[in-house]
Amino acid sequence: MRLGALDIGSTTVHLLVVDVREGARPLPVSSRKDELCLAEHLEDGGRLSEPVVARLRESVGRMLREAEDEGVEDLVAFATSAVREAANGRRVIEELRDGTGVEVRVLSGEEEARLTFLATRRWFGWSAGRLLSLDIGGGSLEISTGVDEEPDVAVSLPLGAGRLTREWFSADPPLAEEVGKLREHVRAEIAPVAGSVARYGRPDRAVATSKTFKLLARIAGAAPPGAGRYVRRTLSRAGLAAVADRLVRCSSAERARLPGVSARRAPQLAAGAIVADVVVDLFELEEVEICPWALREGVVLRRFDAIRSSSGSSGTGCSGIP
Repeated sequence: MRLGALDIGSTTVHLLVVDVREGARPLPVSSRKDELCLAEHLEDGGRLSEPVVARLRESVGRMLREAEDEGVEDLVAFATSAVREAANGRRVIEELRDGTGVEVRVLSGEEEARLTFLATRRWFGWSAGRLLSLDIGGGSLEISTGVDEEPDVAVSLPLGAGRLTREWFSADPPLAEEVGKLREHVRAEIAPVAGSVARYGRPDRAVATSKTFKLLARIAGAAPPGAGRYVRRTLSRAGLAAVADRLVRCSSAERARLPGVSARRAPQLAAGAIVADVVVDLFELEEVEICPWALREGVVLRRFDAIRSSSGSSGTGCSGIP
């Protein structure tokens, strides 16, 4: 069957359409996105502004029409930190339902981490052993570890690249003092989680998802997207440290000239690099492997499991996404 995942994130509204069948990997059909940067349009009191809510309704309506044109049989719509943390987030969800007919599920941070972990587990398989999964989004950082499809630990921290850029940087490029203070803040936030994760033992494989990690790996010399999704891409600890140091010294315009970096992503890439550098250092990882699948694929996988389970076929349950 053909499934769709509509992801209302801090930076983009993204529609992923895939074909799924039992015993086979999901095959991507199409991927479309609008860069609305919701988290950049918060008014006093933490409310999403009316103009950006109107643009969100238009974007969701357009994505739903495209999903229908693509022949999507089942669609899961979900929202992450920007809507989850907005003071008027519940009202925004109601307006989307009234205006477009779509029911949007607001995921908790832990659910984000668990569903992303599911995607990485299915991608690398059981032979990967204990996985450590890292995902830097626009609003949050997700960390999870485990040996099964459900992680032993799944944590979300307010350390997204866009959020930290807005809250910590006043100049472009950022001031050295701001960079230093942000590093201290990120380390203090992640250190307790690193301790909790360490109790379960070192990972057999550390994997990273999300656009931020993909861009950092690309800048460090990983294969471009045109080489195919099955090409192994890694980001070494030393390579990441060098890239992070370079990015905090660059302006947004200079970052936008780097491989794969868009003008929209460039402003928040320095903060994202700091988070990546600190987390890799704290977990004492020599390298991370880039996983092509992330939250959206995790949502699709969980939804298909639920459909198979309800139809009487074998499945793994439907926790996270009904």
